[in-house]
Amino acid sequence: MRQMSHSCDMKPSPAELVILKSLWQAKAQSAREIHDAVAGQLGWSYSSTRKTLERMLQKNMLLLDESHGLNIYRPKLKKIPTLAVMVRSFAREVLGLEGPLPVAKLVKSHLLTKAELEALDAMLREDDDPNKTSKP
Repeated sequence: MRQMSHSCDMKPSPAELVILKSLWQAKAQSAREIHDAVAGQLGWSYSSTRKTLERMLQKNMLLLDESHGLNIYRPKLKKIPTLAVMVRSFAREVLGLEGPLPVAKLVKSHLLTKAELEALDAMLREDDDPNKTSKP
């Protein structure tokens, strides 16, 4: 298994997020399975999917295993921390919001279970704690 360091501050591109969402749901998929799952949303060729998967491996977003001669991809980026980074970034950079974000009251998502939505809300509140020391 090829494994690389994890970055909690990783913000996937829109196409990378589509792939991650597929993998978060399926847990592990071959390149063909990923392509079949995302092709309708992305509208691109199988070779584009493969290139994106390779780029995501290089960016430490995925793990790679081999099974029966097939490359099997798994998400290295965890769903809740990744979404927390993206929500926080959108709120600050696009909406100009500061402070706690009451995500659980604002979001109706098919991607998140109630427990995951609560975890995301807690993570966002924790990161906005004014008593928390900031990173250098």
